[in-house]
Amino acid sequence: MSRMGDVLAGFHAAWEFESDSVLIRYERGIRTPKLFQALGERRVPLDAIAGVTLTRGKRGTVVLRVEPRPGADPLMEAAAGQLKDSGDPYRLVLPAEREVLAEYYADELRSLLTESESGPAERFLVEPPKGPLSFKAYDGKASFDGRTVSFRWFWTGASSAKWKAGDQSFPVGELNGVEWRSPEVFEGHLRLLRRDGSGAGIAAQADQDPAAVVFGLGYGPVHESLPFAAAVLAAVRASSPVAAVSAAGPRRDPADIAERIRHLGELHQAGLVTDEEFSVKKAELLAEL
Repeated sequence: MSRMGDVLAGFHAAWEFESDSVLIRYERGIRTPKLFQALGERRVPLDAIAGVTLTRGKRGTVVLRVEPRPGADPLMEAAAGQLKDSGDPYRLVLPAEREVLAEYYADELRSLLTESESGPAERFLVEPPKGPLSFKAYDGKASFDGRTVSFRWFWTGASSAKWKAGDQSFPVGELNGVEWRSPEVFEGHLRLLRRDGSGAGIAAQADQDPAAVVFGLGYGPVHESLPFAAAVLAAVRASSPVAAVSAAGPRRDPADIAERIRHLGELHQAGLVTDEEFSVKKAELLAEL
C-alpha cells in the first residue's frame, strides 16, 4: 500500500503501514490506557483484518478502526466483546483535522482487503502477549510460564474450598480454553476450562472453583489479567490445534442461571450492585442459556 513504512500518529498510538501488515505502537504516556502500555506494540497481518471503518469521535476527533477477523487474535477472543471503546487496541483516535489523511489510509487498507477472507480465521494470526506472565487476583496469584498455569492462594481472600484443594497447577495440554470476565463488571474472574471436565467446572461459582481466580477492586486489572488470558488461550490452541477452544465455555444449566439471577437481584436491591452492573450481568447470564 502507498509507501511501506508510512506512519499515522494518533492519540496513544501510531500505526505503521507495511506491505503485509499494520504495526501498532502504543505510547507509554501516563494518559495512555494501561492495556495499551502493557501490549507495547502489535503487528496485525492484513489477512487478520476483516474490514476498516472511519467514524466521527468525541470532542473533535475521528476514529480509524480495523475490524479483526473472528478467531484471528487471542486477545480479542479472550476479551469476548467486554472491552470498552477506550480500551479497544484496534481503534486509532485522531484530531478531526486529520480526517482526510485517515480516510486515505482507510481506503488504501480496504483496497488490499478485497481479496482477503473476512470469515473466521482457522488459527490465531496475531501474536499473543509474551510471557512469563503473572498477576494478583483477590484470592490468589496467577502465574503462567508458557507451559503451565499456577494458582497460589492468599489466606486473606481464598475460600475454604480453595484452601482445601490446595495450590493448583495446570499444564496447558490439559486445558480446553479460558473464560475471562472483566474485573470492571460484577463477578469478574479468570477460569480455566479443562478437557476432561473434572473439578467444579463451569457450574460452580468462581470463588469456589480451584480452576478459577476471582477479581475485585484493584485485583486482576484488565491490563494484567486479559493479556494473561490471551497468552494461555494461544498456548492451549497451539498444544492442540484441532481442539475446540472456547473463550465462553459450555452452556450452564438453566436452574443454575435462574439461581444466579435471583442472587444478583438481591444484591441489586441491597444497593451492592449498580443498575448498569445488574443489566450487564443479567444479560450475560441469559446469553448462556
